[in-house]
Amino acid sequence: MNLHQRAALGMLWRSDLYRHLNGRRGVRAGLRAYLMVPGFRFMFWLRLAAMTRASGGLWTIPHLAARLMHKRLRFKYGISIPYQTSIGPGFYIGHFGGIVINEAVVIGRNVNISQGVTIGQSNRGERCGVPVIGEGVYIGPGAVIVGAVSVGKGSAIGANAVVTRDLCENAVAAGIPARVISTKGSAGYVQYCDYPEA
Repeated sequence: MNLHQRAALGMLWRSDLYRHLNGRRGVRAGLRAYLMVPGFRFMFWLRLAAMTRASGGLWTIPHLAARLMHKRLRFKYGISIPYQTSIGPGFYIGHFGGIVINEAVVIGRNVNISQGVTIGQSNRGERCGVPVIGEGVYIGPGAVIVGAVSVGKGSAIGANAVVTRDLCENAVAAGIPARVISTKGSAGYVQYCDYPEA
């Protein structure tokens, strides 16, 4: 892992920490979050496994250790997010348990996800494929997003909604199947996105 990759990993950890701790940061805050916040602990090991997977050399051992911890925490917390999944900075897991995400899903920066969420693949029909989640999206408890759908920037998906169609920017979707009920977006739900990039 080169210097650029190490800097990128540090930025991902800091952005996740900042969002999990309501804007606080620092070594002490990081240690506290690692010990007390399951979502941050899970993302710590997921990020390390993802960044070291192609490094080789001396990074093989940290990669294997990260994969082992990631797998252990998958079972402990009930969060099934493969480390190969493309996830932008500032990913926030509000509550753990019952979270399942396909590894081919693409998730933008500053996305909030709640317990019981499934983001998966559709294997047939016009929406065959996996979702792409935009920036600043809030996904409520029990929501399901399935198939090749695009969730626009700043959208909010209500509890237990089933999204099978594209959502425009700032859409608020609810119901089964999900329908757009407002264009107020995720404002007020996705917060603490002002972390430093470097």
